[in-house]
Amino acid sequence: MKAARYYGPGDIRIDDVPEPRTRPGTVQVEVEWCGICGTDLHEYLEGPIFVPAADAPHALTGETLPITLGHEFAGVVHEVGDGIDDVHVGDRVVVEPYIICGHCDACAQGKYNVCESLGFVGLSGFGGGFSQLVVAERRWIHPLGDLGTDLGALVEPLAVAHHAVRLSGAQPNHSALVFGAGPIGLVTTAALRASGVEQIIVVEPAAARKQKAPIAGADHVIDPTTSDVVSEVRELTKGRGADVSFECAGIDAVLKSAILSTRAGGTCVNVAIWGHEASVAMNDLVFHEVNVLGSLGYANDHPATIEMIASGKVDPFQFITGRIALDDIVKNGFDELINNKEENVKILVQP
Repeated sequence: MKAARYYGPGDIRIDDVPEPRTRPGTVQVEVEWCGICGTDLHEYLEGPIFVPAADAPHALTGETLPITLGHEFAGVVHEVGDGIDDVHVGDRVVVEPYIICGHCDACAQGKYNVCESLGFVGLSGFGGGFSQLVVAERRWIHPLGDLGTDLGALVEPLAVAHHAVRLSGAQPNHSALVFGAGPIGLVTTAALRASGVEQIIVVEPAAARKQKAPIAGADHVIDPTTSDVVSEVRELTKGRGADVSFECAGIDAVLKSAILSTRAGGTCVNVAIWGHEASVAMNDLVFHEVNVLGSLGYANDHPATIEMIASGKVDPFQFITGRIALDDIVKNGFDELINNKEENVKILVQP
């Protein structure tokens, strides 16, 4: 079968690879749609980062590059392994793409998203969604019901947002502030709107992304190049600051603004994956007792995220800005997202 495999920076090739076989307790999924994630772009530009380098096999998969990419994928059950009787051939499903040890302290707490040996299908080995077939353990298979698999491919990024919003403790009577209207900022905005948060403010300088923020659910959009963000947030929140804020950019100045814009005793959630060591003015936290939380991926969020979509609380179609074939993944996928990042949110690939 054909698969898009990562060999190193700027080097993704369409290879012919063996089809994965089912084992007892696993499900073989025929992938119909797989989204290109910002993490994939970082690997393409700067990696290997999460992808295991040639001299450092992943602890659980034992694999090194080249690795088949793709971790935001959904499809149809093609085959079930022995011992599986609750999913059936033809079912539409999404795969939660984790690879975990199952016995470290984090896993024992149920926080498997921060497993000490954490890996991802499509980054660490075990195949990936930019291929025709993927085999995964039954625990990672989530039925989509009547939802189409194109929407299923949006479950993974929306689950990231659902997890961050859940950790924040956001309530309907709260004000929420999202820094960045890129893909993660937009899905976080949508998840906040779905949770019933009363007031949502988005901070974004790029014109194209500013236009997308209200569609995702923003009540107000602040341009940091023309406004004093902290002052404007306080004005919009009657002088208090936002109850919860979300840093989705991974930029020191943005993190500082997020902390300063958060209400005394409020919570600032860091959702971004940083490419450098962050600089934080600790007194900004101390003087207002602001809580800062890190949010990584998702844990037990997929069922609720699927329900959020199925109930109509979120419209995932707004995030799909392109659909392409596997053979076009570099030119019309990776290069398009890199060169026109403000115009695009999610490009789906059909393997």
